[in-house]
Amino acid sequence: MNNVVQPKPKLKFLFVSLEALIGDLAWEVKKEGHDVRYYIDEREQRDVCDGLVDKVDSWREYVDWADIIVFDDIGFGEEAEQLRKTGKAVVGGSIYTDRLEMDREFGQAEMKAAGITIIPRWNYTNFDEAIDFIKKNPDRYVIKPSGLAQNEKELLFVGQEEDGDDIIEMLERYKKNWGKKIKIFQIQKYVSGVEVAVGAFFNGEEFIYPINVNFEHKKMFPGDLGPSTGEMGTVMYFTNRSPIFDATLAKTKDKLATSGYVGYIDINCIVNSRGIYPLEFTTRFGYPHISIAMEGVLSEWGTFLYGIAKKETPEFRTKRAFEVGVVIAVPPFPFDDPASFRRYSEDASIIFKKPNYEGVHPGDVKMVENDWRLAGNSGYALIITGSGTTMEEARKVTYNRVRNIIIPNMFYRTDIGVRWSEDSDRLNTWGYL
Repeated sequence: MNNVVQPKPKLKFLFVSLEALIGDLAWEVKKEGHDVRYYIDEREQRDVCDGLVDKVDSWREYVDWADIIVFDDIGFGEEAEQLRKTGKAVVGGSIYTDRLEMDREFGQAEMKAAGITIIPRWNYTNFDEAIDFIKKNPDRYVIKPSGLAQNEKELLFVGQEEDGDDIIEMLERYKKNWGKKIKIFQIQKYVSGVEVAVGAFFNGEEFIYPINVNFEHKKMFPGDLGPSTGEMGTVMYFTNRSPIFDATLAKTKDKLATSGYVGYIDINCIVNSRGIYPLEFTTRFGYPHISIAMEGVLSEWGTFLYGIAKKETPEFRTKRAFEVGVVIAVPPFPFDDPASFRRYSEDASIIFKKPNYEGVHPGDVKMVENDWRLAGNSGYALIITGSGTTMEEARKVTYNRVRNIIIPNMFYRTDIGVRWSEDSDRLNTWGYL
């Protein structure tokens, strides 16, 4: 019997990015032996991944060359749909899923239509009207900018006062300082509990198992203090079953299939003893989520991505473990301040005390003569990951790897995963694990 192993097909991947988000995955696919080209639209980010993957100046010129096109963000939905109609293999959004994330009101309405319980919320385009509402309905609320302003994570504000006075004060400040940027925003009733997200890859017709359960750490400093950053770290695990997934994301399958969506989709929720309350969709890869997921995935990424783009159900093997990821950043992260980046961080070298690169994922990094250096202008430097059969083991592995890194002015949270013992106890008691 002939036991000769057939060589894996070498595929041509075109990664398309607005703001240099997907470089880590593009580099991984290249290391698997595939041919990779990477386009970054944002001019100030175009040196990100130099020396790691081949770059192109116009992604459209490479459409015919590519076997598969991977869009890394929302905003490409219409183009992704058009390419799919021509028979192209595409991982990326749709017009429908772009709107799910960009338009908070639409996303909430679609949840409700799918039979998902939603938190009471009110949408405004006028700050004075929102302030008047809070005064007439004192309670604890959350302010969530919609549209493009929602990418400014520091603008999301969680009220602490039961009468809503801090929300009123914050709305007054937003009106004065951010009125031109925040065109529409949402006031949402505050719900206490554990914040947890569930997500899965979708192949245009169905979800691919196992699914992912994850817990983000969004604030800048340990103890959940400071400004919202988008994410300073996350803990996660893969599972074939989740009551939270069944009650939320699973119910969106038909609409996702109708839209032709292909890629990763996530919904974050607040859960407590009374129920599951979804907050919002992420209809794209998450960052640093995808890098942390790479720590737990055993299958080859290139083969998997091509499979889901072809509406197949490729093998998706994952570790039976917890994964932990820690973001290492430098000034001016999480703020947009190119002058500060040039002063404190531009071209800074990343030094490894020992030549151990396991669990090291590049953020805004370039390779210059075998030297890792900071690139772009955001200060989002590295994601360091680790895994273990217990959360504490995964934390130990991850932070041992973090301590191998030296970057001038670097900072990171030291408590990623610490609250798992408390959160898991509560989730177990409520029947969600």
